[in-house]
Amino acid sequence: MSHKSGFVNIIGKPNVGKSTLMNGLVGEKLSITSHKAQTTRHRIRGIVSGEDFQIVYSDTPGIIKPAYLLQDKMMDTIKGAFTDADIILFVIEVGEKDPEEGVIEKLKSCNVPVFLLLNKIDLSTQEEVEAHVAHWSALMSFKEIIPVSAKEKFNLDVVMKLLVENLPDSPPYFPKEDLTDLSERFFVSEIIREKIFYNYQKEIPYSSEVVIEAFKDEEHIVKIYACIMIERDSQKGIIIGHKGEALKKTGTAARIEISKFLGKKVYLELFVKVAPDWRKNEHSLRGFGYGGSTGGAD
Repeated sequence: MSHKSGFVNIIGKPNVGKSTLMNGLVGEKLSITSHKAQTTRHRIRGIVSGEDFQIVYSDTPGIIKPAYLLQDKMMDTIKGAFTDADIILFVIEVGEKDPEEGVIEKLKSCNVPVFLLLNKIDLSTQEEVEAHVAHWSALMSFKEIIPVSAKEKFNLDVVMKLLVENLPDSPPYFPKEDLTDLSERFFVSEIIREKIFYNYQKEIPYSSEVVIEAFKDEEHIVKIYACIMIERDSQKGIIIGHKGEALKKTGTAARIEISKFLGKKVYLELFVKVAPDWRKNEHSLRGFGYGGSTGGAD
């Protein structure tokens, strides 16, 4: 029996539902999500293996015009996603007609199948969907244009079938039981960061980074000590909140989800430290893991 394997890279603007899409295709929550833009900073890989195929998905940061060094690093991740894919999933949402400058040209130059996924069709009419399919068909000859709802998991089975059909012949890249190539520590930090996006407003989530300082997997409990790094002293009080209530709320929500993720009781202790202007500092960014092949380990 022949075997097919390949790397499927998911790209698109922020807030088009890329992370929800990958989680749906993989069948597990690997990429963090929130209603705020630019939640994904790293290149997150999710692996799906069948009897005769293996798909290695990569969820990438949303395509933006960089405003500071961290965003430059994030966009470097996307550049790699254009060049090392066997298949590209270009995700847009209903209502989007203006692709980021140069994206269509880059997609046209790719020598691999490019599928356009029109997401969030559960929020639109049939007429709107048909109009967008016509609009994007005129911009580029995609392998397929597939209307989907990542949230409702509509047509994800169709996407999976088409991907398997278009994978190159290859032995698997990872053991069949693997779900990702990233560590538990990485996903724990992402879960904490997700709760920051949900619990704080304005600039706080974007100014925050999470560092796992200790991860002790004992017989009946996992003890985790994590530090929330922020850019300014004035943000420290906001993160902690009155009598520590804001930090406690974030820690409780994170601990519950981390426990589910690890399948074990979790003790989580959060600290807050200031790393001045870390998003603009090359040394700080490298210390936090940005700049590697996986952008930090989405």
